[in-house]
Amino acid sequence: MSQHEETPMSRDWNYHPDLPLADPSIFRWPPQPALLANWLAGNWLTLSERVMMVLIAIALYYTLYPSIDAARELAFGWIFQVWLVNLGVVFLCAGGLHWYFYMRKGQGKRLKFDARDQAKGNRLWDFSDQVHDNIFWTLTSGVAQLSAYQIVTMWLMANEYAPVISFAEHPIWFVLALMLIPIWSAFHFYWVHRLLHVPVLYKHVHSLHHRNVNIGPWSGMAMHPVEHLLYFSSLAIHWIVPSHPIHLIFHVIYEGPGAAMTHTGYEDLLIKNKRRLALGTFYHQLHHRYYECNYGNQEMPWDRWFGTFHDGTEASTQETRARKKRMYQR
Repeated sequence: MSQHEETPMSRDWNYHPDLPLADPSIFRWPPQPALLANWLAGNWLTLSERVMMVLIAIALYYTLYPSIDAARELAFGWIFQVWLVNLGVVFLCAGGLHWYFYMRKGQGKRLKFDARDQAKGNRLWDFSDQVHDNIFWTLTSGVAQLSAYQIVTMWLMANEYAPVISFAEHPIWFVLALMLIPIWSAFHFYWVHRLLHVPVLYKHVHSLHHRNVNIGPWSGMAMHPVEHLLYFSSLAIHWIVPSHPIHLIFHVIYEGPGAAMTHTGYEDLLIKNKRRLALGTFYHQLHHRYYECNYGNQEMPWDRWFGTFHDGTEASTQETRARKKRMYQR
């Protein structure tokens, strides 16, 4: 492991990647085939977090989730089964990551952005505990609303109100749709996130999530119920765009348990001192600390196009603070 991964890099952060942050977005003009090829290889031709989620989705489709045929009629049995599977998957993902990074301290503070531990004894949080607060909002409203979108979509698919495809009939679209779901999710997330930063919604809704300045795995889905309703509406794309139940399950995992992965507070999982799994990004960590910047993610170009990109430098911090001050004055 290189030295810059083991020691603090600045007075503000325990660790950060090389600054200023690079632009990894594939949405550029003119197109850059080499960049697109590297993106494709890194995300879909290796055992990346996205490929792992697809494999988990396939496994869950054939084992734990009810079949689409069972969803023709709204019945307690299969609805409860969907909720129970989602509860278990979210608990195992967020709880497992929290146990490894914050209880077992399996990686110490290597690649951890913020040196601080999760907050306790502060009445800002429900139960005066950041982790307990986050677990409550994740496992109650979070799992319920994630499951509700999945249940409605399965019912629509089962009754042919939503278009359904098979791999045998549409193999190219089947594979392409898997690759497009994270891109659609990133597009949807940016615009919903900007909406949530409208002052009235921020004050009464989004501020609950932003109590997590120093994020952890349970922070990803810790949101106000109204935010859950908006955030998970990304799944409604399956109501109009042809897809397969495996696409739906992958999307559910990407939006739900995937949020725990991107909010670990660490950049990567290290195994034998080598980076094995991409987790959080400094890009989003900056948003949690400075609020009015980096509303989207690195895959989409919106923050760069609209002047809200924070590249991690002190100059960007001052610019963000000035923009925040102007917003509050208005």
